[in-house]
Amino acid sequence: MGNEDLKKTPLNERHRELGGRMVDFGGWDMPVQYPAGVIEEHLRCRNRSGLFDVSHMGEIWVEGPDAIAFVNRLTTNDVTKLVDGQAHYSALTNENGGVVDDLLVYRFGPERLFLVVNAGTTEKDWDWISSNKSDSDQVELRNASSEFCQIAIQGPDALAILQPLTEPDITDLKYYYFTEGMVDGVKAIISRTGYTGEDGFEVYAAPEYAVQIWDRLLEHGKFGDPDGILPCGLAARNTLRLESAMSLYGHELGDDITPYEAGLGWITKLKKGDFNGCDALIRQKETGVARKIAGFEMTEPGIARDGYAVYVNGEKVGVVTSGSPAPYLKKNIGLAFLPPQFANVGQEIKIEVRGKYLSAQVVPTPFYKRQK
Repeated sequence: MGNEDLKKTPLNERHRELGGRMVDFGGWDMPVQYPAGVIEEHLRCRNRSGLFDVSHMGEIWVEGPDAIAFVNRLTTNDVTKLVDGQAHYSALTNENGGVVDDLLVYRFGPERLFLVVNAGTTEKDWDWISSNKSDSDQVELRNASSEFCQIAIQGPDALAILQPLTEPDITDLKYYYFTEGMVDGVKAIISRTGYTGEDGFEVYAAPEYAVQIWDRLLEHGKFGDPDGILPCGLAARNTLRLESAMSLYGHELGDDITPYEAGLGWITKLKKGDFNGCDALIRQKETGVARKIAGFEMTEPGIARDGYAVYVNGEKVGVVTSGSPAPYLKKNIGLAFLPPQFANVGQEIKIEVRGKYLSAQVVPTPFYKRQK
């Protein structure tokens, strides 16, 4: 696919001006890193603050008297437990319990929900959600992905940078809660969420204001100072989420991977009533999983990459789903699907790295947990 065929976020020109190295990411022209480099972007986000363009994500409105019941039937988490101004992490599942996508569900009111889905699966998710709507469902669906930019400011300094630009006061906004207000005079949804393991916020606004908000956050975060904010690309976003053991669709999640296999039993509410794949998931919970996600750390020099085979006693038992150096922890880490008997902390494993069988050990996850 040529560059001219790729979808672009409203910040595309800014990324280029800032020296972003652009790549094709699921049909989007996105910055993988900037001149400071992945390690510096990662560490700045952990220690100070990082700025991410996530405008490629998809947004879907679900409105009407049956909004809550409808989304509850499609997803694993219990939408009835949300209050106005609260969001939760969930999964869309198919009839076999496989994950169609992971998503955030925001409750704006008893008849108004906002779904935020992954960029590469937006069309698939839209088709899936639409196909599950019956004539009797009193619900209106709208794919509003083109109506929003999404900018994430993450890290210990995020609140101090964003608050002076924001109305109302977001100091006491709890994690996984949101408010509607103004950012730099622009109407926005401000959500205390993120994909880095740090405190931080995600700001949704009309795309024509993306550059204004982005520039103001860089200016307010003192971009250019040694401790100032840094724009961060996809590579740092990936290493940050991996250190925090957060799932990535297409790696730890997929149509043939269930929430229980992915370690997401905590968002799977079997007692809430019927939902897509509920019966299959009840059976799986009773019988147990044949594979599960486990975190590992390399104990020999080497980097385990996605797709590398995992061995125990000379026998192939699993596969790496995500693997890379962890810049903050200064270790080489990864996630892998393993049979449950080999997924216990302390288990010695071997990973085939370019024809060599390198030692690793199963360790607790998340690898990194921020100090509250």
